[in-house]
Parts: sequence; structure tokens; C-alpha cells
Amino acid sequence: MKKRIITVRIQLAAQAGFTLIELLVVLVIIGILAGYIGPKIMGHPEEAKRTKAALQIQGIETALKMYKLDNGTYPSTEQGLQALVEPPTAGNLPLKWREGGYLEKGRVPLDPWRNEFIYLSPGINGDFDLSSYAIDGEAGGDGDAKDINNWEIE
Repeated sequence: MKKRIITVRIQLAAQAGFTLIELLVVLVIIGILAGYIGPKIMGHPEEAKRTKAALQIQGIETALKMYKLDNGTYPSTEQGLQALVEPPTAGNLPLKWREGGYLEKGRVPLDPWRNEFIYLSPGINGDFDLSSYAIDGEAGGDGDAKDINNWEIE
């Protein structure tokens, strides 16, 4: 009886697992998929950065609106976006500045190109203007260098 059990276990062990050819076929399929899909996903890093900048601008807009709800006005251009993370000490001082600030992580984020956002209040296009100068870091531009502005985001 013991000999039969050992034989059955050896047969089961021999049948378990994958053959080298099966593994190679799977690796070739994964390689083909990665070669086809990878460039499609990774081929648009600037588009992804532009989308991230637009989302960051919308988040900062929300924080600015909360600031105005608490204090009656938006921070001035001189106070800048820093007024969202620490109480301003100059200009029109806020009456009810929120403890902890208005932005998560207690800091004003940089845009995806590691530049500061451009803030103007009162703005030319609304109560305030908020922009990222994109990849070139300069006002204006076309294509990937086109500015991302809060008044153009839908």
C-alpha cells in the first residue's frame, strides 16, 4: 500500500507545474502586449502633466473659494497663494482664517513642471486668475507650451 501511495504522489508531482515551452509562450505574449500597449500609455507624458496641472488648478480654486467664504475676499496678489497655508501678515488681513489652512499637506503645490502657479487677484478674466505656464515656464505658447488657465478649464 505504501508503495502505491508513493507512486501516485510521484505521478502527481510530475504532472504539476508548467513546462519551459509554456512559460516561454506566456513571456512572448506578455512581451508583445507590452510592446504594443506600453508606447500608447507612456507616449503622452505631457498630456498627463497638463491634465494634472488642470486638476491642481481646480483644487486651488476650491481652496480660494473657501478662503473667500471665511474672510469675505480672495487673497491679494501680494499675499499670493501662500495665504492658503499660513495667515497673511500684510495687506487685507483675514478675519476668520481657518486653522490648518485651506490646502492639504500645508503647502502650495508646484505645477507638474516644478514651477509655481501664477496668481493674480483681482484677475483680468474673473475675480482671480490662476495659471500654469506649462513646460516652457513662460507666458503664452502653443501645443505643449500653451498656458493652462483657470478661466479656460471646464
